[in-house]
Amino acid sequence: MTAEAEIRRRIAERGPITFAEFMDVALYHPDGGYYTSGERVGAAGDFYTSPSVHPAFGTLLAVQLFQMWELLGRPEPFTIAEAGAGNGLLCRDIVRAAAGLPGGFAHSLRYVCLDRRGNSGHERRLPGVSRLAASGLPLRGVTGCVLSNELLDAIPVHQVTVEQGRLREVYVTLDGDELALNTGKPSTPLLAQRLDSLDIELSEGQTAEVNLALDDWIKATSQSLERGFVLTIDYGRPAEDLYSAAERFRGTLTTFAAHLQTDRPLERIGQQDMSAQVDFTTLARAGSQAGLDFLGYTTQAAFLRNLGLGRLEQRLPAGSPRQAQTSRVGMRELAKPGGLGDFKVLAQGKNAGKPELRGFHASGKATDLTERMPTPLPTPQHLDLLTGRLPPAESEFEMAWDTLWPDSPER
Repeated sequence: MTAEAEIRRRIAERGPITFAEFMDVALYHPDGGYYTSGERVGAAGDFYTSPSVHPAFGTLLAVQLFQMWELLGRPEPFTIAEAGAGNGLLCRDIVRAAAGLPGGFAHSLRYVCLDRRGNSGHERRLPGVSRLAASGLPLRGVTGCVLSNELLDAIPVHQVTVEQGRLREVYVTLDGDELALNTGKPSTPLLAQRLDSLDIELSEGQTAEVNLALDDWIKATSQSLERGFVLTIDYGRPAEDLYSAAERFRGTLTTFAAHLQTDRPLERIGQQDMSAQVDFTTLARAGSQAGLDFLGYTTQAAFLRNLGLGRLEQRLPAGSPRQAQTSRVGMRELAKPGGLGDFKVLAQGKNAGKPELRGFHASGKATDLTERMPTPLPTPQHLDLLTGRLPPAESEFEMAWDTLWPDSPER
């Protein structure tokens, strides 16, 4: 049964389903769900991520992870649990970069790739690396770091709107033989409670996404850690900005296919990416309630520059060899305003004190480490951005909701 057939079956049996349930089936149904049906990242896929742009991303994360290892007293093993590891490219780049760091860091490293798909990817045969097929974090007693990159934006979200001053939820239903959207009473009081807890009051006709799964995710993450850090990289905003009627009246849900933003979630079900920006205010608050300390929050551009991105670019060969050109373009893409550079980085800790992590503060120690490491260069598994510019990695929600809310104002 395809993902769309499963959605239709559920609606026929139970009536309209929440958008969160629709999104879960579209992305993760075992037969024909988007993320269960093959490789999706890279030039041949539908979107690209920072690891696929340039190995400098993994190299600089290794520099930050090295400091975390030192702060914990150089434990052996130091476990990196990457949630949503996908094809393993980030794992490979981090492990390779770790070999250039001092003090036996690489020998201490244990890297676990966690992903719904259990098949090995680019990390296969690397020392100290294993892969588990899991949708959550089935680990306990971890000393190290739980790392995620562009994972939380793909967690299914509820959609809400305001009609005649009342909070309403968006449901997926059938209009004849066609899938359609309508609104109804919220499926759970937690939706209103979340917005109230953030002091968010939506405007009449405004659409917004609410990710109720963030609390459970960060709680499970904290439970997996005995001592260490949580490093979350994704696109999103603080709640006040995320739910701004002036800037995001129609929400942030986007769909992508073949690097084109389509923003038609009811079409190409199981064949296009679907995501929504992360509410970092809720993620930080929920982490605190789960026993995690807030350690830092900044943009990806600032984070990578603090760790030595500019120094890596300076070390590229002068002149115009093609490999150097490709590398320079890729490195700059990682920090590009309006794109990957605007992604956010959140660091939290457990039983690790409240240290100043180098990615959040300009530090000569970080750049000294970067200076001593080999300059990372793209491999065939990384994108060659010189062959043709791809669309921006982040884009605002632009779907026309006129058929559902014809009176809603334009952004």
